[in-house]
Amino acid sequence: MSKVLALKYRPKKFEDVIGQDSISSTLSLSLDNKRLSHAYLFSGLRGSGKTSTARIFSKALLCDRGPTSTPCDECVNCKMANENRHIDIIEMDAASHGGKEDIKDIQEQARYKPTTARYKIFIIDEVHMLSNSAFNALLKTLEEPPEYVKFILATTDPLKLPATVLSRTQHFRFKKIPLQKVIHHLEHILNNEQIKYDTESLDILSRSGNGSLRDTLTLLDQAIIYSKGNIDIASITDMLGLVDPHTIESIFDIIFRQDLSALKSKIKMLSEYESEMVVDEFIAYLKEKMFEDSKFSMVIIDRFFRVLNESKSLLSNNADSTFVISLMLFKMVEAMKMKSIDNVIASLEKSSNTPQTIPQTQPTPQETQDNQKTNITQPQIKNRFEILQSKIIERNYDIGECFKNSITYESYENSTLSWRSSADGDCKQMLKNHYTTIKNIVYDVYGFDTTIKMLKSDTLPQPPTIQQNKPIDQANKANHSHSQQTPPIDITQHPLVQKTEELFGINQIRIEDK
Repeated sequence: MSKVLALKYRPKKFEDVIGQDSISSTLSLSLDNKRLSHAYLFSGLRGSGKTSTARIFSKALLCDRGPTSTPCDECVNCKMANENRHIDIIEMDAASHGGKEDIKDIQEQARYKPTTARYKIFIIDEVHMLSNSAFNALLKTLEEPPEYVKFILATTDPLKLPATVLSRTQHFRFKKIPLQKVIHHLEHILNNEQIKYDTESLDILSRSGNGSLRDTLTLLDQAIIYSKGNIDIASITDMLGLVDPHTIESIFDIIFRQDLSALKSKIKMLSEYESEMVVDEFIAYLKEKMFEDSKFSMVIIDRFFRVLNESKSLLSNNADSTFVISLMLFKMVEAMKMKSIDNVIASLEKSSNTPQTIPQTQPTPQETQDNQKTNITQPQIKNRFEILQSKIIERNYDIGECFKNSITYESYENSTLSWRSSADGDCKQMLKNHYTTIKNIVYDVYGFDTTIKMLKSDTLPQPPTIQQNKPIDQANKANHSHSQQTPPIDITQHPLVQKTEELFGINQIRIEDK
């Protein structure tokens, strides 16, 4: 009768321990240099090699040639240790023997010297399961054991151990075994067992083991039986109830094509699988493509991952699984329609830098001479100043009228707009208080690189002529100002607004007057 793979290929030497090179190296050096502690703590994920390392370390301590990092496997102590029947290696599972009386039994055994070896070694597995009274009983023995006693504690949850225990041990943290090393170990085993396989199926098995080599080897035993000695992707995905990677690839192709009709048929197929598993497989696929396929840009991967993460949250709240998967896929299609923020900004900047069409007028001889000094024609400049006046009036009638009557255009050269001001009294104060507003409108008309230069006027402007017998009183001032204004501009026709509508697919714009 053959052994299960997890037992048959259990490591017997430090170099056989998979994925824990730093720990194996440290323990080997301590053995060779005879710098040994009285208590060790091994913590880490299940199936990461804690118990196997504890047994190898125990054998290395008891070998006739030792303590040594390379036990001979030939002496009586080594053979008995390999067969798990050495009388001086006492293993205890704290999950089932975690009471105070069990610790008292260990204390009693520790009083007597080893029977055949140089050390008496106590291996306590799942030590965090000990009761508080058991921990208290263990402390004194753990701190000052006899020189012939060694303790090796193993746990998957070191945070549950009292600080008094942690301070009395050398702590070795076993890390999650890298996926590639697990795959190489599976290949080694299958080659020894002369079983056919493909590497991609081993990748799926290794990921399903979640970093635990023991769990992965258990799945491998099951896969060998299920696949009838020929391990392939179809048999592994069918056995584990996973979505075939080729199917996931075809779904992402549909998402990139934004083919909703084809996507609906895939949703029916995915409804046959466990929803949480589907989301996890999509995440694993994205993780792989992030380093391999340029089609999956970081922006797209980030959007897809956000959708997948939201789907996991919905499933954890017991939402309808088929609906969640459908929502997930359709949201991923919508994510393909959105452009990156960099593209949006670039498009808006390009649109805003495009000069607007300005009515042209025939230049005078003097204006023609001035054209040689600027890169903009004088008719454009004068028309722009008229546009500036009009825009200020549109923004605020009082400010606009004050600006129009007291500010006179002087010149525009080298991006510098010069005007002459004759404002005084309330008009001068109004222009001063609203200078920022006027400046922003100047930037809108002349460009953001425009510099404003204000010149002092030598003569005061004449007040505007008001027709006799037709005063404009305060009551009808609003109506008068409204009649003098140019028709309001439709902001929805502005190039920036139209470009934004195009980029984001906006169907309706609502303008509120505040």
